Amino acid sequence: MSNREEFRAATTRGRKIRASVPAAIAARYDKRAGRIVVSLATGLDISFSPRTTQGLESAKSGDLKKIEISPSGLGLYFPALDADIYLPALLDGYLGSKNWMAAHLGARGGKAKSAARTAALRANGKLGGRSRKTAA
Repeated sequence: MSNREEFRAATTRGRKIRASVPAAIAARYDKRAGRIVVSLATGLDISFSPRTTQGLESAKSGDLKKIEISPSGLGLYFPALDADIYLPALLDGYLGSKNWMAAHLGARGGKAKSAARTAALRANGKLGGRSRKTAA
């Protein structure tokens, strides 16, 4: 494939994404609420906690003061962290890639405590606990 064909294909993909995802027109960090607020071209504002966002989870409030929007309106850049957030992925993957979210939610799920889980753990313990792995 020639460079010209690659460029046309990339331009076509970009147009499709721009048509399906609203562009960001403003972004700021709301220190009082502890949330990042993004204003979209559709008039909708979304906000989210940086602690639940891949790449921003350990950011301090000072790191979030400056947010740059990419020329396409599809990216947010945090210069103090050298972190990029791709708006379509943010909206699609709920603030992180699907793999990152699965790992993040899976870790939280393993820590869940409920009466049913406690009862199941006790019953398993009475039976001798987890079975031992045997060498193949």
